Amino acid sequence: MVTIPESPVVHRPVMYQSWLDLTFLHWRYPADVVQRLLPPGLTVQEFDGSAWIGLVPFTMSGVRFPGVPALPWMSRFPETNVRTYVTGPDGSQGIWFFSLDATRLPAVLVGRTTYRLPYVWSRMRVQATPGRFRYTSARRWPGPRGARCDAVVARGPAIEPGALEYFLTYRFQLYSVIRGRLVQALAAHGPWPLFGGTLESLSENVIAAGGLPAPEGEPLVHTSPGVAVRIGGWRRVTGR
Repeated sequence: MVTIPESPVVHRPVMYQSWLDLTFLHWRYPADVVQRLLPPGLTVQEFDGSAWIGLVPFTMSGVRFPGVPALPWMSRFPETNVRTYVTGPDGSQGIWFFSLDATRLPAVLVGRTTYRLPYVWSRMRVQATPGRFRYTSARRWPGPRGARCDAVVARGPAIEPGALEYFLTYRFQLYSVIRGRLVQALAAHGPWPLFGGTLESLSENVIAAGGLPAPEGEPLVHTSPGVAVRIGGWRRVTGR
């Protein structure tokens, strides 16, 4: 029997946002290859004997701070992240990001300076037609220039999540390192409406730009119309 992960409650969110029109592409990787790129205190998680690397393009929408309305230009933009799944020294599970490409330079600067997340400024587009999405990105700053992604995905039928889907998508914490200290923040959201998907084409080198070997073989593909998210503030990670 599969245990369904429950979202934490974020009583005092520091930010509201929605993640829309997502595609999850996941590849198996040797755990030791991923582990050597993680900061001290984080251990890569394995499922079915492998670590997993995700390439996740989507549209960020409704971004706002508490008590402040969403600004039309600033609150909606494409984003693509490269990530893996980890356990912290306290036993909590979450996401480590290798990169987060976004089109809005102010959002990139806030993400890099305030949250110490590896945001990069990119030219990006999400082109949506009924049942099909094309995601494109090209890095501008800080690079590496030439890092690009072009993916075309057709949405499949709705699926019932199993243990692997929960492992790859139901992640309610993210990690960063601020002033040499490992920190974590909550990202609370409801259940994902998950669908299958078919990868019609993919050309990318953003995974290798993060220091990983280029992925091999066909990825697992999942898609989702999205969820609304409440982001909590950073807190220092301590051991058990």
